[in-house]
Formats: sequence, structure tokens, C-alpha cells
Amino acid sequence: MKEIQVRDQIKIRQIAPFVWEVVRQGDMRVPGRIYTDEQGVRELAREVQDGKAWSALQQIVNVACMPGIQEASLAMADVHPGYGFPIGGVGAFDMEEGVVSMAGVGYDINCGVRTLRTLLHRDEVEPEKEKLADALFHTVPAGLGSKGDIRLTMREMDELLIEGAEWVMRRGYGIPGDLDYVEERGRIAGADPASVSHKAKERELAQIGSLGSGNHYLEVQWVEEIYDSHVADTYGIFPDQILISIHSGSRALGHQIGTDYLSVLEAASRKYDIPIRERELVCAPINSPEGKRYLAAVCCGINGAFANRQALAHLARQAFHRALGTPPDEITTLYEIAHNTAKVETHRVSGQMKKVVVHRKGATRAFGPGRAELPEEYRDVGQPVLVGGTMGTYSYILHGTERAMGETFGSALHGAGRVLSRRQATKRFRADEMIRTLAADGIVIRGHSRSGLAEEAPGAYKDVEGVVNVMHETGIIRKVARVRPLICIKG
Repeated sequence: MKEIQVRDQIKIRQIAPFVWEVVRQGDMRVPGRIYTDEQGVRELAREVQDGKAWSALQQIVNVACMPGIQEASLAMADVHPGYGFPIGGVGAFDMEEGVVSMAGVGYDINCGVRTLRTLLHRDEVEPEKEKLADALFHTVPAGLGSKGDIRLTMREMDELLIEGAEWVMRRGYGIPGDLDYVEERGRIAGADPASVSHKAKERELAQIGSLGSGNHYLEVQWVEEIYDSHVADTYGIFPDQILISIHSGSRALGHQIGTDYLSVLEAASRKYDIPIRERELVCAPINSPEGKRYLAAVCCGINGAFANRQALAHLARQAFHRALGTPPDEITTLYEIAHNTAKVETHRVSGQMKKVVVHRKGATRAFGPGRAELPEEYRDVGQPVLVGGTMGTYSYILHGTERAMGETFGSALHGAGRVLSRRQATKRFRADEMIRTLAADGIVIRGHSRSGLAEEAPGAYKDVEGVVNVMHETGIIRKVARVRPLICIKG
């Protein structure tokens, strides 16, 4: 097995095919563990050697130094630098000795993906895709500062922060059975609206049912390849089937919660004498007043995002009905899963089952077979894992495994992972040229911002097939189906 000496305090060694360990040294309480190929690990090393201001590898090391971290500081194959935690990073923390960190969640709390199934085949939608794209573009609010389909009072906002997707379901946004296929059934316990600032609530009052901007999207996809027919049948997936994937989060609510608690946790870090190696890694002991308040606020953000995606799913059904006549109840939820959360979960640690707070920053929950949290019909095969690619390539549906439960606290990658910053992408790519190129490949793009489209150009991301194959080969997750975009709506 190979070793890479990055610098005095960072050494990496290969411990299995596609699995690398950052050797525990200095202040590290646990080793780092990275799921990637040799090219990927050498690129991570080069970031440090070149002295880049932002380095995912250094962030993996920094997370490994945090109090109460369990087993390892983990990085999935899509890893790239983030605020404090690397994106694609996972850290689980002991309930008594551990901390909760704003950086382990980020500013878009409970950003995630819902995938909907239809009974339609590609050849039924292909002739109508321009019409359908227009219907989706005009029905689903998107873009920076966009306003949603629902307007709330402050009292209703407090209710929504507690009830999550249930709140919008009761107002007719959804069909029976939707919440059976949503992580936490669309409502996580522990939310306390009193932990969320008036400003955060106020900013969200008009944003429920809006897609947002950045890397958020609504995509109409078709199933190009099935890898595991048994699991695909269990999930209700078939070749050439039309799916709808919605990628969005908690909008302004989550961003303001993150902004508010950055200063709260900074003060807590000083109060409890916790060394901080990067500004956003500020944290508080889980059981401290500050830690409890932040977790309660995160739960509010989680519920806000669940409500938002529930409303977006309803709007997508409406657009399909208007454009194609598809009955809304024929568009069912395959699954919805988040990738920016801090949650109390039970996992096996050092041979014993125990509760831990799992931070997943740009990493998706990927529970294996048998977990009671999964829908009954999926329990034998494991949780659907939804990995988004780019609007010019493809996305994947995979399933969680026992190995994920044993190695990564039931976690996996969430997407392709950026290789260019948004600023770099806008300098290199032009939206109009990209739209023409994708149209030649049969992909219809509708965007509210030319600069936003350039930021999300396929060339700004890693090869999604490569990063998915790494995770598949390790056995952390296994491929079920590959899907290609037909229509993509961007903010």
C-alpha cells in the first residue's frame, strides 16, 4: 500500500482499495479517512503543498482535532473545501464529550434531494419537453430571493418550524403517502422556534415553495441504465422511466440561522476553552446551553427545508398536469434525503451501540438494510441514495449498505463535487454557449440567471461517474440506476 508524506504533520497511507487514512499526528484525536482514488488523494495533497488558502485535506485534519469526535474524520469521494468542514465531510461526536459545530452543517441547513417517480416513458415526454419546460419554469419559483407559493404569518412560521412537511401537507400540498418516503417523515423532533431569530423567520415568510439559486435545480430525468434489477424493482424504477428530482434547501432561513449562530458558537468556543483551527469550526459542547440552542435551531431549519421541498413537489405535479395532463397522484415520491445536517442517531462505535451527533456536510445519509428509520418496503435492500451530477451529464440512484453502517455512520457522497469556484466558472463558461451545447444533446435548460447557469456549468464539477464508482467499489453504496437529464430548471 502507498504512502504520501504531504508535510511534517500530514501523512496519508492507503489502507484498502480507494480508501486512504490521514495518519493521526499532533492534535488529531482520530485519524482521517478519505474515500477516493490515487489521483484524488494526490490532488488533495497538492492543495496543501501549494499553500492554498482553502484545503479540504487540512480541513479533514482540523475536524479530526475536535473534542469528542468518534472513529475518524471522514471524507467522501466528492470532497472539496468548504467553510470549516470540507464539503463531503462527516463527523460523529459523543453526546457527553463531543461538540456541535456550525461548519458541520453549513448555511443551507437540510439542503437535499427529493426524487419523484412517474409512469411516463421518455418517448411520451420527448415531443413535449419544450412545453413541459415552460410549464415548470413558470410554475416553480426560482432564482436569488425568489418568493414561494405560500405566504405565512409569524405564528404560522413557528408552527411550520415544528411540523415541517406535515404543515404544508395539511394545506393540500401533496398526496397521501408522500411522507412515508421522506427522511424523518419530513419532521424532525427537537425543533424550538424560540431558538431561531426573528430575522431568520422574517426572511423565510415568503420563501416556502421556492427553488432558490446556486446549485439548486429541478430536473426531469430519464432512466438510462439499471445496474441492480432487484433493488430497482423494489424502488419502482424501470428503463426509460421519467423521474423528477428537486434539489433545494432551507433558503434564507438556514442561511440566517448559520449567520446568527456563528457568533454564538464563537463565544461558546472561548467560554469552554475549545481551540479553533478555522473560523467556521466554532462550536459548543452538545449538552451546553449554546449547543442545545443551536441543535434546536438546526432542527427548525431541517423542518423548514422539508416543508419547502414538499411544496415544490406539489408545484412540479401541477406543472406536469398542465403540460401533459398527468394526474398528480400518478407522480409518487421515490425518496427524499438531506445532505447538510447535524442529527442525533444511534450507531455502533467500538463494538457498542450508542447515540452520537452525526454532522453531514455535503454528505448524504445512506443507511443500510434493516434500519427501522427506512420505509418498510425498502428495509430489506437499504435506503435509496440520491446523487446529483450536472445538467450536462447524469445522476445516480444507489442504495446504502451494511459497510456504510460500519464505516461511515451510514453516510455517502451527495454529488459530483466542484473543481472550480463559482467565480472561476463564470470566467471560463458562457451561459448561451452552454445552453446551445446542451440543446444539441437533447437537454432543455431554463434559467433565471445567465451568471447562475455559468456557475453551474458541467465543466465546473468533477466527473460524477468517477466519484460514484469509487464509492460503489468500496461497497459503501451500490449502484441501482443511472439517469440522464431531459429538462433542467435553474435559479
